Amino acid sequence: MKERFRDYLAAKGCAERTIETYGQAVEGYMEWYQETFGEPLQRLYRANVLDYISYLRTVRKLVNRSVNTKLAALQNLNDYLIESGAQTEKVLSKQDYLKVQTSYASPSTINRDQVEAFRQRVLEGSGKRNYAIVTVMAYAGLRISECLALSPEDVSLPAREITVRSGKGGKTRVVFIGDKVVNAVKEYLTECPNDGRPYLFVSRRGGPLSREQVNRICNDYSDIITPHALRHFYCSSAIEAGFSISEVANQAGHSNIHTTLLYTNPTREKMKEKANLL
Repeated sequence: MKERFRDYLAAKGCAERTIETYGQAVEGYMEWYQETFGEPLQRLYRANVLDYISYLRTVRKLVNRSVNTKLAALQNLNDYLIESGAQTEKVLSKQDYLKVQTSYASPSTINRDQVEAFRQRVLEGSGKRNYAIVTVMAYAGLRISECLALSPEDVSLPAREITVRSGKGGKTRVVFIGDKVVNAVKEYLTECPNDGRPYLFVSRRGGPLSREQVNRICNDYSDIITPHALRHFYCSSAIEAGFSISEVANQAGHSNIHTTLLYTNPTREKMKEKANLL
């Protein structure tokens, strides 16, 4: 069932990250079901799912947002089981999701000085390719999956544009880039010119890079900077630089403008400074 469910998600057009997250969540539920009832999962029962929610909250002590991610996976599993004829009734809906307090603080947790110091450490210790990768994420705002999926033809340095063809939800967008990105990619291309390869950023063997390899770059040169933190930094910096909300939403590929609006809020550190003024 696990592999067929993943195939179902892929056929729906779900992103690789979503497939992996939902796949792991469903595997976790199946393991819990097996341990609890002593038999493999064949279908979903609402009573069982409600017990599982209680288990996640009281035993696993997961926050509501994490529980909701698992519920979203089970809701997709429910749809798959109905489509495959294994059951007929829906046992989950959006109304079952737990309430999550909306964060007021900006998601950005790193500042420009930290990003610049990090980029320099990567350049000196890891070379031009990795320097270009972290620069694209920090100053073009690409998701790690979008960055690794770029082909040489997707990047036009003379036009200062990057075409993202593998955006979230399968959407394509054009991202406009500045000198930092242009210079970093140009320097990388001097030692790794376009020779017809399918990917812009390639491994030493000429194949595609993995998410794990990029995460390792961040871990090797920073205790706080991650690919996702670099994306947050981009959105926050773009707002501060005078980009409009709609411009940042378009550049970052946000499907919901409320996501972009979070970056107009003060950072956690700024809010703590204000708390001291009370």
